[in-house]
Amino acid sequence: MRLQGKHLHIDCASGAAGDMTLGALIDLGVPIEAIGDALDAIGAGRGRLKIARVMKRGIAAIDLKVDTRAQITEATNVPTVKLSPTTFRLQADHGHYLYGAIRKNIVQAKLTEGTRARALDIFDRLARAEAKLHGTTVEQVEFHEVGAIDSIVDVVGTAAALDWLAPASVSCASVAMGHGTLKSAHGVLPVPAPAALEVLRDAGGVMADGGLARELCTPTGAAILAATVTSWTPAPTGRAIAVGWGAGDLDLADRPNVLRVVVSEPLPTPAETVWQIEANIDDMSGELCAAAAEAVLAEGALDVWWTPITMKKGRPALVLAALATTAERDLVVAAILRETSTIGVRFSQLHRTILTRDTVVIETRYGAIAIKVSRDGDVVRNAAPEYETCAAAAKHHGVPVKLVYAAALAAYDAKTA
Repeated sequence: MRLQGKHLHIDCASGAAGDMTLGALIDLGVPIEAIGDALDAIGAGRGRLKIARVMKRGIAAIDLKVDTRAQITEATNVPTVKLSPTTFRLQADHGHYLYGAIRKNIVQAKLTEGTRARALDIFDRLARAEAKLHGTTVEQVEFHEVGAIDSIVDVVGTAAALDWLAPASVSCASVAMGHGTLKSAHGVLPVPAPAALEVLRDAGGVMADGGLARELCTPTGAAILAATVTSWTPAPTGRAIAVGWGAGDLDLADRPNVLRVVVSEPLPTPAETVWQIEANIDDMSGELCAAAAEAVLAEGALDVWWTPITMKKGRPALVLAALATTAERDLVVAAILRETSTIGVRFSQLHRTILTRDTVVIETRYGAIAIKVSRDGDVVRNAAPEYETCAAAAKHHGVPVKLVYAAALAAYDAKTA
């Protein structure tokens, strides 16, 4: 079954981390060669990956470890960028690493464009969060835990896996963060980890506590989600075609410590049966016509409209028409007979094909704007900002609705490009 170009859903009931995400993608079916090529290209080497299948409270998952002591070697026929001591100190003690050195290595490496862009996006989000938290500039950021070689491997490896999958869209309902405190290079800090919290805040990510007094989502895990998820919603209706499980390091008391990824495809768009109900009316005022249309919609009509016509003796008149499902047809008929002057209605059965629809929330300079996205299978056919959301934001900021509408479409296009 082809996995590429489909929808990817990420379940984070036990949190998220770089090794969990990469392990899940490997278990899903991403070829290890695609990941290894990227690791060779940055000079880390595919030999650093140690992959094993473990059981986490009854769930078989991929446990991924990074050998920080392995020697860096040139891969055959694969151009690499050497990791010099001035670029990274390849120790297991998680020292300090300048963001600029990490970024330069990724930029110069012979990676695919998609892998490079994703890896830079992930690290850029971490750098912006660290700069804000420490009151410095992005260029001066020094990474601590996230700058270690294992996290570099996690980020670049995950970027390569996602580039191979090339998902049409990615959803995640929420990520468990945990609570309590954690020990870091800066001392005791609250959970969620400040960097993880800032990364998700900046991306508009949806968080859940998770119910455990420990760190469940690492900054690296948060940054991967922030750079990957296109819709913070539950999994869409569809057919699951592949599932992958990635194991976390700890054993949790109440649940498997795993991250799950699911590739799915939408069901074939069915032809839906609807009813078109009509009545000719030549003796109602405009006010009563408007009230009648509202009453018909309130009874569950899918749509209502008026069409001008000419009736017998040259009289101008209107056709009231409504669409309704079989379940709502009789209620709509009753509303038309009750609210209008007609003494009868006619109805006929029609068939229609509709696109699947969901709503995503996009951050703009005018705030969060809801956008309705329509898809034909995996292909987005239309994206339209919700008028009511745009109108409220326009009123709040004192600008025309059209500016909010344009900003929402631009932000959506940038996020999904």
